Amino acid sequence: MGLKHSSSSSFFFLILFFLFLSSQVSSQACLKTCGQIPIKYPLGTGSGCGDPRFTRYIKCDPDQQTLTLTTHTGCYPITSVDYAKQTIYVTDSSMSTCACTRPSQGFGLDWDAPFSFHDDTVFTLLDCSVDESPVFKPLSNSTGRVSLCDRQSSSICNFLYSNCRAISLINLQESTCCVYVPLDLGPSFEMDLQKLRCSSYSGFYNLGPAQESHPENWNYGIALKYKFNVFDEYPAVCGGCERSNGACGYNTQTSSFVCNCPGGINTTSDCFFLYNSASIVLPWFSREWVMYLLAWVVLWTVMSLP
Repeated sequence: MGLKHSSSSSFFFLILFFLFLSSQVSSQACLKTCGQIPIKYPLGTGSGCGDPRFTRYIKCDPDQQTLTLTTHTGCYPITSVDYAKQTIYVTDSSMSTCACTRPSQGFGLDWDAPFSFHDDTVFTLLDCSVDESPVFKPLSNSTGRVSLCDRQSSSICNFLYSNCRAISLINLQESTCCVYVPLDLGPSFEMDLQKLRCSSYSGFYNLGPAQESHPENWNYGIALKYKFNVFDEYPAVCGGCERSNGACGYNTQTSSFVCNCPGGINTTSDCFFLYNSASIVLPWFSREWVMYLLAWVVLWTVMSLP
């Protein structure tokens, strides 16, 4: 009776251990891609992945396989990331383009966001009130009167209002257009169209000289640049992690660096230890091999019970 009770208890605790270890081994690893977009540091696909400063703003939807940027003004699909130039490109469905014009609330970044606007980004405000919009009223500063509209880029307004079919059909006056040049395009920048008394806006980047008069070919969207840290230095430990097929992440409790390796294993350096003795070490750390081993242990225990 005592032996049977002891065997049953051992089996019970073995089952608990199996469930615990299974949950640890099968925990979701940081993804290397989201849809067609490769994911590298400082970006991540969820909690514990990438740089913690970015996790709040950038998420990957595993079902839709879409990478999105979230700010207090909305959610915006990320179309591509240029890691060499440290630039993220996003789109805004409420933005007016040559394909469609629509009313918009504007676009803004959170004050503590790790992003700023790329110099190539151009914002054009559309259908602004000539009498009420503050963009047409010069501001005063220490150097004199400063306009929020770039008069030297007025040709952009002309091309949008004349050569852009979706906009030209509305019959807007070119005087209601403003190539927006705010005093601050930093992280705290916010383009509130209601306050600016404008109906919509258009944003584009990388406008080449040969394409200036062809708005239908412009790259519509918003380019955002980011920094790795205060000194903009790529963490050396992250380089070793990514070279070993790992994904750079962080401990959700301490925010300290971790390298997320294949199989969901976290280390504080890299994943090379998985491959140093591949024929011996790798199977034991592989998720599938661990599950097979545990299944055989449970089966053997059940068969051994009286």
